[in-house]
Amino acid sequence: MRTENPAKHIMTPTSPNRSSRRLATGLILITLGLWGCSTPPPQEPPPVEPPPEPSQPVVTRPSLALPPSEFETLFRQVEHDLLSFDWMAAEHTLAELPAEELTLDDAAYLAYLRARITFIRGDTQRALYALRALDNPGVHPALRYRAINFQRHIESLAGNHVESARLGQLLMLLAPDAELANLQWELWRELQRADDDQLQRALAAETDPIRRGWLELALMVRNGRTGAGDLALWRDSNPQHPAAEALPGGLAYRAEAPAASRRVALLLPLSGRLAPAGKAVRDGYLASFYAADTPGQAGHELLVLDQDTYESTGAAYDDAVLQGAGVVVGPLSKQSVAELARRPDLPVPVLALNRSKTAPPGDMTLVQLSLSPEDEAARIAELAFGEGARRALVLRPATTWGDKMEEALEERWSALGGGIASRVAYGERENYSDNVKQGLGIPASERRARDVRDMLATNVEFTARRRQDIDVIFLLAGNNAEARSLKPLLAFHYAGSVPVYATSSIYSGIADPRDRDLEGINLVEIPWLLGSSPGLRVAIAAGDTGTDAYTRLNALGADAFLLQEHLSALQAGPEFLLRGNTGLLSMDSEWRIHRELPAATFDRGALTPQ
Repeated sequence: MRTENPAKHIMTPTSPNRSSRRLATGLILITLGLWGCSTPPPQEPPPVEPPPEPSQPVVTRPSLALPPSEFETLFRQVEHDLLSFDWMAAEHTLAELPAEELTLDDAAYLAYLRARITFIRGDTQRALYALRALDNPGVHPALRYRAINFQRHIESLAGNHVESARLGQLLMLLAPDAELANLQWELWRELQRADDDQLQRALAAETDPIRRGWLELALMVRNGRTGAGDLALWRDSNPQHPAAEALPGGLAYRAEAPAASRRVALLLPLSGRLAPAGKAVRDGYLASFYAADTPGQAGHELLVLDQDTYESTGAAYDDAVLQGAGVVVGPLSKQSVAELARRPDLPVPVLALNRSKTAPPGDMTLVQLSLSPEDEAARIAELAFGEGARRALVLRPATTWGDKMEEALEERWSALGGGIASRVAYGERENYSDNVKQGLGIPASERRARDVRDMLATNVEFTARRRQDIDVIFLLAGNNAEARSLKPLLAFHYAGSVPVYATSSIYSGIADPRDRDLEGINLVEIPWLLGSSPGLRVAIAAGDTGTDAYTRLNALGADAFLLQEHLSALQAGPEFLLRGNTGLLSMDSEWRIHRELPAATFDRGALTPQ
């Protein structure tokens, strides 16, 4: 989220009229409620009478420079403090403002800043209540813009994606031209994050033609209607829509005529140590390949190569090119991808199925799709923060994998404004209980009890207490066996009421009665395991190859085919978005595909979408 710095002006503020005084009074009352009241706010802010319509023509793109204020220095200091999430310093500075001397604009700015403080402290609903009151024609456009933008950010983190998209559209009416492309992409991303039911319900209730256009376009894409004819029909029905001129997420490229039939080489390990993984990817790819084979339509000729029969990955790639491949899908291992990334040139584009730190040789020559668990760690940080958690206990294995997962989690968690209260790297299973106790601060509680007993020289009845500054637990377990052992210990050691978030590593992909021990854990999981593409899963199981036990790799193969079919859309670069079987797929500037997974939970031992 952007935070603009206050701008200096030489204008003298005018005296507010009667309606403005009412609005200022309302805003001051709201900020006082944010500051000192502990009772829940009403469901909606009280109506505020807008000021009279101005006689001058309406300005379509008002200036978003902050209004002048004699308290500009104080406001600037608070903005600086909030950039580093130092809400206590910001609160101390705002306490210096004399409420009786505030103009309407000052009161609005104060309400906005206090809403940000309230959100940083974890009270999402109270922050939203204050921000909604600022969406008023009587509020200065620059402050209204900031309030709507921050509200949009909160709604997105809270999973209210259709509402976040609505606020994004509202921002586009106020934003400068330079911001429009980014706002449109973020609006489209929110609609892609929403599920089908949310989109259908929103469309049924919507009357605004622009919002209806967005929802209809999102549902069209969801139903696979992305051909040139479908998109042309939508454009004809929505000629004034902001997306009609520039379709979002790479749709413009997907609407182009399909490429002529070409040979695709599927390059995977099929006979060596990684053969089970390679065959699982192959089966997922082939299931999608045959499902897409429509009679009468030109398709791709497929060449399947066993990488294990070549002396190197480079030799296998060269052979694929020699046999006329126009696209290479694979290889699978991180080392093999790094080998291709080090080549000075790749005459045929590669859709690699792992991620390397080596920079690719050029544009779209090496696209990297992987099941990176680091993406999942960042995602659970967002989910927990959106639910109001701010101080975390991190439990993770004392391994290199655990190091990387904690680093990815903490990077995103701290960027959002979260803090780490305690962290534990656990080792052997027999020490799990002691590890959990240490992370929850129970040994310190037990020491205090012993000190009291020694001081009183008598036996004192005592119940240990965990530390109280933890409102979320990140369980970065390496597998489901670790998670099933650790989760019950959290309840045993007085942390059963603290929300627990985990990555998909805690679920094997196969239903197991023992998963009852994971009850209530919040996790992220690939759409493939939450019900997407059931026909493909049935086809793989019917093939009786046994690779459906590697279900996430089946999904990786299915998405490899999906990306291959939409390879032209990757020309959109970082604006690319595609809903896949392994998550919502986006791409960074170095052609690495990132996955955003939906939330799920264990309900009576069964994995259930949230």
